[in-house]
Amino acid sequence: MQTAAIIVAAGMSSRMGDFKPMLNIGSISIAQRIVANFHQAGVDKIVMITGYNATTLERHLSGNGIIFLRNENYETTQMFDSAKIGLEYLKDKCERILFTPVDIPLFTSATVRSLMESGAELACPVCEGQQGHPIMIASRLVDNILSDQGEGGLKGAISRCGAELQEIEVEDPGVLHDADTPEDYRTLLNMHNAQLVRPVLSVSLAKEMPFFDEKIAMLLSLVDETSSVRTACQRMQISYSTGWNIIRTMESQFSRTLIERSQGGAGGGQSRLTEDGRQLIDAFNRYSAELRRVANELFDTYFEGSL
Repeated sequence: MQTAAIIVAAGMSSRMGDFKPMLNIGSISIAQRIVANFHQAGVDKIVMITGYNATTLERHLSGNGIIFLRNENYETTQMFDSAKIGLEYLKDKCERILFTPVDIPLFTSATVRSLMESGAELACPVCEGQQGHPIMIASRLVDNILSDQGEGGLKGAISRCGAELQEIEVEDPGVLHDADTPEDYRTLLNMHNAQLVRPVLSVSLAKEMPFFDEKIAMLLSLVDETSSVRTACQRMQISYSTGWNIIRTMESQFSRTLIERSQGGAGGGQSRLTEDGRQLIDAFNRYSAELRRVANELFDTYFEGSL
């Protein structure tokens, strides 16, 4: 079952007095930590909605395998409007969507997996009797949320979307704590040291040299989705020339054509995946998901109680 995530990071951080997504929690930023949590849980696609300081944040995260979409009207709109941008984009690309604001960085990958394994259509984690983030939404509910008039923001729209919110009990206070003010941020820093050590798995395929990994799989998927290498590169914040270099190296190592190119015309040239390209992405995604599952089981076997 394909799972995607939306991280809303379009706001101006006015109460914090500093740009929240790029404040550090430990050795990495708040935004990087949320992305790492989703990756570790096996989320297939991560979309970040940017607005204020968009270019700076996108460059900061450009190597993290994220799709960037912008709320150009961030100064005059609410978080619900940013959420709608992500929901509209993802509604036909996955079976379920996880949602969180960017200022709740300390929920664990175990909590994300608990939501994904719950079988619920609409769910949120609950710790110490309080509801937290991320929220999980089945894709079939998205149209109801998008058509909602917005009274009560995203929370109100979710309450009217046609499914009952299930509460998933977790022992994870990170689902509750945000970084809205400097005092909140200091609390997060204190909590950070108590976070569990976790396994981090990076998967790549190699021949004479490594030629395929999760970021390249995302690039190919975006090329197929947009019919444009240029647009795919823009969404991943990599240069057009870098994107083509990646593609040429990959095709050379794979010894097959993975992207078909058509020239010219009134609308310009187009690029699409070949059947070999689609099969490669599908096999790689399933292989990566299985490796992560096994890695988590082995981590629990060898490190439980010792860290």
